[in-house]
Amino acid sequence: MTQVLITGGIGQLGSYLVDSMKDSYEVTVLDNLSSGKEPDLPSDVTFVKEDIRSPLAKELASKSDIIIHTAAQISVAKSMSEPVFDADNNVFGTLNLLEGARSGDIERFVYISSAAVYGNPEYLPVDEKHPQYPMSPYGTSKLCGEKYCSMYYQAYGLPAVSIRPFNIYSPRQDPSNPYSGVISKFIGRVNEGLPPVIFGDGSNTRDFVSAHDVVNMLTLLASGAGDDGEVYNVGTGMVTRIDELAQIVLDIFGSSMDIEYTDPMPGDIKHSSSCITKAKAIGFEPKVNLYQGLEEIIG
Repeated sequence: MTQVLITGGIGQLGSYLVDSMKDSYEVTVLDNLSSGKEPDLPSDVTFVKEDIRSPLAKELASKSDIIIHTAAQISVAKSMSEPVFDADNNVFGTLNLLEGARSGDIERFVYISSAAVYGNPEYLPVDEKHPQYPMSPYGTSKLCGEKYCSMYYQAYGLPAVSIRPFNIYSPRQDPSNPYSGVISKFIGRVNEGLPPVIFGDGSNTRDFVSAHDVVNMLTLLASGAGDDGEVYNVGTGMVTRIDELAQIVLDIFGSSMDIEYTDPMPGDIKHSSSCITKAKAIGFEPKVNLYQGLEEIIG
């Protein structure tokens, strides 16, 4: 059976990947449990507690047919205060896995990057050719990982491909993740009987994509779809205002509370939305609309 290594398999995306792939592949999860979560995996999934920078991670990569690399330092704030730590994890961890894959017989290396590589959009919707001017060490380290994947394909023929997800959300989301945090914060406040608080006038826009749709794209790529060395946006292509998001949360809760507004956050990106034409060309189609996705979280 095809050997699949999922790094960060205890996290949001990784755990859904395990659910999706465990019946068709022999799955190994590599996770250092830095998130504080304990593994709760099916009995037929192998779990290895280890860091992606370790010799053991490199060895596991060399023995895998498919690697889906979701593990990363994801806190923008932490990257700003500790840029070397961020690069050590996201750049050298990725490089360690690529080197392991290069010494093996890899069929596909799938790297999860981030829409943070684009920085403040110069035009909308953002396509893959948009200039990349990341505004944080996190975005920079993610872009560096992409470039290494592309280079490993060009220089060594290693079949690597990358995705740039936009704002991922799901019931398993980490409330501290800045890309899904607004959803978690709105739901948390309304659940406590408090109104959602919006920084600014609510006109900021985002592209919120369900983790289920991102996993569908990842499994597509793992099965060989798409071109090696390429990068694909993963979003919905839909634009959602933050005040619309807050109202949907209130509607699902059946609440008539008014939204509270406060001063805008300095440096916050005003508008963001994805162009997913390239992803659609290889068979990707987002299926979960925002209302359905939020209903799944709220229950």
